[in-house]
Amino acid sequence: MNFTYLPPVPAEQIRQLPTRDVALLLAQHLASSSTPLLQFDGLIGSARQAFQNEPDAHALLHGLADAWAWLESRALLSRVPSQSEAFRRLSREGMELAKDPEGITRFQAHERLSGPLHPALEGTVRTNFSLGDYETACFAAMKAVEVAVRDASGLNSLVGVHLMRAAFQPHQNGKVGGALADAGAEGGEQEAASALFAGAMGAYKNPASHRTVDFDDPIEAAEIIQFADLLLRQVERTKRRQVEASA
Repeated sequence: MNFTYLPPVPAEQIRQLPTRDVALLLAQHLASSSTPLLQFDGLIGSARQAFQNEPDAHALLHGLADAWAWLESRALLSRVPSQSEAFRRLSREGMELAKDPEGITRFQAHERLSGPLHPALEGTVRTNFSLGDYETACFAAMKAVEVAVRDASGLNSLVGVHLMRAAFQPHQNGKVGGALADAGAEGGEQEAASALFAGAMGAYKNPASHRTVDFDDPIEAAEIIQFADLLLRQVERTKRRQVEASA
């Protein structure tokens, strides 16, 4: 009896796609498996048979091995507690990613925030983002910027765009600028910093303060949070400059 072995991922896609994309295709294949117990040796054994007539079979197997390792490194594959060390299963996140058409987009968004954020963003912001409440996460991120600028500048009576403009008002024509403006920077750079912070408030914090904003794109939400992280780190740099100037 002759058996036809179907590859877990077509050879041409392994050749052309980066490891991440091959891994996502592999996850979809594993999710459709008739058994939840997965073995690397079994996968490679089947692939070896499927690719036996391919001129680059060795490279194709290596591509699949890389994809398996990628899935494990991101906790999309996990150990099976009741089985030997050889067995794996798709984790809950791995199964959601493989079966949900929007799963890949959400995964890519979470990858953007996989590293550490400014401490002001690690609590409410990251939690709400992980729960899919992107509007609250983005508003809280920009609110954290507003609070940091108010604390650093001492302008306790101002909010939003007005706070940013006052805190970063450039030093011009011999006049002392805002508390957070860098007197040592060129005038255009000072104005750019003021516009950067004011624009962030106007575009991403103020609208959510006044009405419901539909943040339906998790990648956009992740990038807004990353933007807030950058602004917070710039505020920290400004505070260090203030300490050095007063020493």
